[in-house]
Amino acid sequence: MELPYDQAKLAALVRDVPDFPSPGVVFKDVAPLLADPQAFSTVIDVLVMAVGRGTVDRVIGIEARGFILAAPVADRLGAGFVPARKAGKLPGRTSSVSYELEYGLETLEVQSDAIARDDRVVIIDDVLATGGTAAAAIELVTGLGGRVTGLGFLLELGFLGGAARLTGHDHLSLLSY
Repeated sequence: MELPYDQAKLAALVRDVPDFPSPGVVFKDVAPLLADPQAFSTVIDVLVMAVGRGTVDRVIGIEARGFILAAPVADRLGAGFVPARKAGKLPGRTSSVSYELEYGLETLEVQSDAIARDDRVVIIDDVLATGGTAAAAIELVTGLGGRVTGLGFLLELGFLGGAARLTGHDHLSLLSY
């Protein structure tokens, strides 16, 4: 499906921040894009068009910037929003998956009753980098009996190879680096 949006306009609003969060890393700061009402609305519109209204029951947003995108996508799709958070941040019973990052171990959690068996779920995050966080979210959804119908990202750092960890799952990245 060809999605109508101007990649160059969106990309011009992503700011490179050298040596953040550590020396040698060039951080892709999406805050200027999110602050631009037209660009932000375009991102949400494109993600909604890619998923399709009535095709999902839940939209998972990955902490923290994924929340910013996933909540309005869920609203426009008429689906429920589910936050996926770092360990210890959600009340009640949770399901968790631990995974390795290039700089250590992390744990992602969702409330255990947030996804029902056979729920159709799309996962949204701001960046696809190494794919560890997205793969953990997939594992959480399937572990609770849900079906991942796709993943959406504002930007993808292709040189880190994260898409390879999403084998068998469709994903959309609006911008690629």
